[in-house]
Amino acid sequence: MALLALGTFTVGTDAFIVASILPGMAKTLDVTPTVAGQAVTVFAITYAIAAPVLAALTGAYSRRRVLIAALLTLATANLAAATAHDLGTLLASRALAALGAAVYTPTAGALAASLYAPRYRGRALSVVIGGLTLATALGVPLGGLLAHWLNWRAALAVISLLALLVAATHLHTLAGQPNNTAPAKLGERLTALRTPGVTSTLVLTVTGMAASYTLYPYSLPLLHDLGIPAYLANPMLFLYGAGALVGNLFCGHATDRWGPARVLAAAYLAMCMAFGLMIACLWMQTAQLTLTAIAVTLWGASTWSQTPPQQHRLIALSPDTGHLLIALNASAIYLGIGIGAVLGGLAIHAGAPAVLLTGLSLALYAWLQTHR
Repeated sequence: MALLALGTFTVGTDAFIVASILPGMAKTLDVTPTVAGQAVTVFAITYAIAAPVLAALTGAYSRRRVLIAALLTLATANLAAATAHDLGTLLASRALAALGAAVYTPTAGALAASLYAPRYRGRALSVVIGGLTLATALGVPLGGLLAHWLNWRAALAVISLLALLVAATHLHTLAGQPNNTAPAKLGERLTALRTPGVTSTLVLTVTGMAASYTLYPYSLPLLHDLGIPAYLANPMLFLYGAGALVGNLFCGHATDRWGPARVLAAAYLAMCMAFGLMIACLWMQTAQLTLTAIAVTLWGASTWSQTPPQQHRLIALSPDTGHLLIALNASAIYLGIGIGAVLGGLAIHAGAPAVLLTGLSLALYAWLQTHR
């Protein structure tokens, strides 16, 4: 479990690091932050489309080989991104990285779920997803610091090296793990969408992640508008990640105890409160470090309290196709991230209030959906 979490930590750091290196990346490539921010959109949309397709294509292979191949793809893509000198090359390398991530995360989640009884499944999934949240707590801020000390290329090169190291650990420690299910045509696998409740669950995933990622790719400009000094930007991202880590770990236990519906309702309500608090800080027109820190921490906790209960709901709806539904949920997560990045890129031109109000509207809608 720990090694799978280390793998998702690597994937998560790569997926989310653009938020902490965006200004330097935009400056080097001579584009605006909004344009450079579309690296998030390209990664997310590629992931969303590729995850179910690759789940079908890799279904018959050894999970160890699938996980290692995914990490090697991630390493190659980040090396290409680190040496990119134009936007096109950067975006192409981000798309390649998304392919590796689209294979790794669902496979790791399905493997974790298969190792535990249903009553402990929420906790098992939260450990694997915990790697992603740890990436937001440590990987992204540390990547931002490395980019500040050296440059953004160095940060991506380190991710490439980390992916190679994790692949090496998987080579020696995951031997003997079972294959995925027998191969099937993609169309046959997508019939799982016809299971009652699956589509509405996936739509909720898209909405909740879009709410959060309307803000996240542009968190540095947003923090600037909130009056946060530049030297405190990475510590604020650390608070977001710390909240994400605590929220993810807590929600796994909470889901097993109180059920996914209550946990989701609480998460979306907390997200609304976080965005509302940030809007209040803007209206005060002076830097409110304590209130902003609380809001950012709550934002992180609420964002990453969504995934384990959503995965739990999907597996309960169709246990026989659980691995596919996890892949589809991963697609929904990244589709939401992509949509959020686009909405945030459009709203940022109107300033921080527009970004926050867009995110708040989506979070409120998600909360209302939990009461239907």
